[in-house]
Amino acid sequence: MVLNVYKCVLLGGNLQQCPRRFFSASCRRLQSSASSLFTEEQRRQRESVGRIEKIEIRYLGTPTDTTLIMNRGLSTPYDCARHIGEKYCRYSALALLDSNTPWDMRRPLEESCTLQLLNFTASEPHIANKAFWRTCSFLLGAALQKAFKPEAGLFLHSFPKPSIKSGSFVHDIALAREGWTPTVHELRALSIEMIKLSQQDQPIERLDVSSELAQEMFADNPYKREQVPSISAQNNGQVTVYRVGEHVDISKGPMISSTGLLGKCTVAAVHQVPRDSADKLSLYRVQGVALPVGLNLNHFAYGILEDRAKKLNPAKLPNEPYEESVAEQVA
Repeated sequence: MVLNVYKCVLLGGNLQQCPRRFFSASCRRLQSSASSLFTEEQRRQRESVGRIEKIEIRYLGTPTDTTLIMNRGLSTPYDCARHIGEKYCRYSALALLDSNTPWDMRRPLEESCTLQLLNFTASEPHIANKAFWRTCSFLLGAALQKAFKPEAGLFLHSFPKPSIKSGSFVHDIALAREGWTPTVHELRALSIEMIKLSQQDQPIERLDVSSELAQEMFADNPYKREQVPSISAQNNGQVTVYRVGEHVDISKGPMISSTGLLGKCTVAAVHQVPRDSADKLSLYRVQGVALPVGLNLNHFAYGILEDRAKKLNPAKLPNEPYEESVAEQVA
């Protein structure tokens, strides 16, 4: 058994568990190291702003259009939302700058611009939906990292760009175990880890770092180390990383602002995929389906989505040449 599985039941939305799990101390130590480097670099970048310059942000939307004077390189769309109203902080998933540039809610603004706040009930929610799907893959990685025992030899590989039409969000992993077929209880345990993240309503932070720092962050993950040069070469020497809690991973983004925007969620299936002959670890594609908070489906309709999410997602597989498909493998 590679998962720290425990019996659990979902009663009225409350999680009950027995007995207690023993999490991977090594995984948590590596996560803590990457998170500490994230914090240090985040602080360094904020301190490097120097003299504070003002920028003009023209907010377009309800309850009324307004102009905000914010701080270049420090103020974020989330800060703008705080000036507009508390519910805009709570329910805004993403920002849209100048009507065409998706922007993370907690990413500092760099220039004067127009600003729209996007949620999942907008008439055209496709931009927010893609960010939601990408974030689900990211959070699935956090859940996997926390749930596996040390002897499983887990390494997070990558997750492909979001495709809502595929019916599932994805995170590809490597394990020391061959032929793992998860039980219903193991899949449920992973789903519960996702739900716990949602209940914690943790902020999701973005940071652009140098290639050298990214290599240090992922020093113990050979797959991430292999990916960093290709990513930085396509991004002016920078690598974009995201953090939730102490979990840090690579992604182009954007992502939604908080785990609290994740509603109903199911880790539906795990598929073993072919591996390179030189690779000693087995590769698996973990798939799930989720709904944004506040979007409800009846049990029958959601069951159809769960069944669809069990089919192998057709996105580019992790065993395919990385250098030729970096844009496809790292969302």
